[in-house]
Amino acid sequence: MSLTQKEAWGTRVGLILAMAGNAVGLGNFLRFPVQAVNNGGGAFIIPYLVCFLLMGIPLLWIEWSMGRYGGRTGNHSTPFILDNMTKRAFWKYFGVFGIFTNIAVAAYYCYIESWTMSYVWHSIAGTFNGLSQSEVAQFFKDYVDIGKSHSGLPYEAVIFYVLCLALNTFILSRGLRGVERAAQIGMPLLILFGVFLAVRGLSLGTSGASAEVPNASAWDGLNFLWTPQFDSLSNPKVWLAAAGQIFFTLSVGMGTIHCYAAYVRSKDDIALNAVTSGFTNEFVEVVLGSMIVIPIAAGYLGLDWVKENAGFGMAFQTMPYLFEKWGPFLSAMAGVMWFGLLFFAGITSSLAMGTPWMGFMRDEFGWGRRKGAVTFGLLVLALGLPTVFFYQHGVFDEYDYWAGTVSLVVFALAETILFAWIFGIHKGWDELKRGSDIKLPGVYKFIIKYITPALLTFVFLGSLFTPLGNDWQAAMAGLFSGAGWPLDDSSLVQMVANSGLNKQIAAATDQAQLAKLQDRRFYINLARVLLTLTFLGLCALVYVAGLKRLKGNNTKA
Repeated sequence: MSLTQKEAWGTRVGLILAMAGNAVGLGNFLRFPVQAVNNGGGAFIIPYLVCFLLMGIPLLWIEWSMGRYGGRTGNHSTPFILDNMTKRAFWKYFGVFGIFTNIAVAAYYCYIESWTMSYVWHSIAGTFNGLSQSEVAQFFKDYVDIGKSHSGLPYEAVIFYVLCLALNTFILSRGLRGVERAAQIGMPLLILFGVFLAVRGLSLGTSGASAEVPNASAWDGLNFLWTPQFDSLSNPKVWLAAAGQIFFTLSVGMGTIHCYAAYVRSKDDIALNAVTSGFTNEFVEVVLGSMIVIPIAAGYLGLDWVKENAGFGMAFQTMPYLFEKWGPFLSAMAGVMWFGLLFFAGITSSLAMGTPWMGFMRDEFGWGRRKGAVTFGLLVLALGLPTVFFYQHGVFDEYDYWAGTVSLVVFALAETILFAWIFGIHKGWDELKRGSDIKLPGVYKFIIKYITPALLTFVFLGSLFTPLGNDWQAAMAGLFSGAGWPLDDSSLVQMVANSGLNKQIAAATDQAQLAKLQDRRFYINLARVLLTLTFLGLCALVYVAGLKRLKGNNTKA
């Protein structure tokens, strides 16, 4: 226990930057713009901001409070932070999500992070010079096809993945100071790169318009994202998307905030720190995140193209092609800045994912930093290599859905109920106010107890029973008319049953297509088995740790 207690954050600025770095991730620049476009642009903004105030800020305060409370009693990971807040032993198994989610998400998240490392190298090397848009897109498809190489290195994607994990492991082995130092370097560079690209993109105006798209304008993209549409307030689909984005963007429901906050001194402010890191993340996401990909793409390819093609892959399959239009020197510089920005956003988040495992193993089994960091790296490597080798078979997407989506919602709902209703809102509010440098709005006491759990329940049930075609009005009408509630294949219930994939297999007429779909089903089920075994293995570790604690208490008695 003494090993853990010696660690603490060096400075308040370092802590805030580390917390902001935990929140500011690839989703700020890759997921937010796409979610906004796919949900009506400005129609997405109002529900998004409301969810930030009613769900994001409360969850930040809940997790910072729980983390500091646990840290005071020598607990630095979620299983025994939750266990310490209630007399019911089963709560520590909900806390397993706070370790499991980080290992499972890091497994595929570090793969994306490794793409950015590779693309920085290829931008410097001029790999994209003279390539057409389709050739740049094909480059990415070939990159994730493990048998192909663009640098002369065999298994290039695997090599960069291992390098990325090795760097994460090295920094983690330096403890909190290593994480803090990485944030102090990475966050300012990220913002600097982002500001440059945003200014350059908006300065395009209509100058980037090609002969094929004579009316293309970068400002069309920005106007589309920032023109509010009040009719979105009655659309459950947009609200679900907005609430889901809050989870991704603030890294709540993962256990990383608890772990970071557990190393805060008992009387240090957490309320202002939480708000500061939250609003720093929102600035990066809403301001910088909306000013790069969509405006630049709209400036060259037109807003209609953006609406039809907006997706995660734009960052890698479209942006290098657009940068090439800026000339040899500026295109290389822009490539380094863009993919460097994504790399810093990624690594400051992935480093946070290692700390819950390390904190748990140090608390319960006396492991040092190096042993904790190396084992985390090996666990992520073992769980992550299937996402690299079988990316085309859906393993990556399966990890993202179960670990990066479902687990976040389940854990956030559980911890909110525990904090507000079992530990007690009065005790929780007092913990939050302890040492606070700001006066907390009293209304948030009501919001944390009633509104936030209601919103989280809505998100969970909405994901569990997503109606066919995401048409909520038709589903409600059908329910009241006796026609039932037809489920969409994207609902959690149908996902468990592989409903959509089974329909494709049943409809397949070509043998090659049938074999491909059957392979995909096999690898998807394999991914679920791996995730389940990982979760159960962590539950077993928590069980053993619980027995050790019980034995230690009996010995003292």
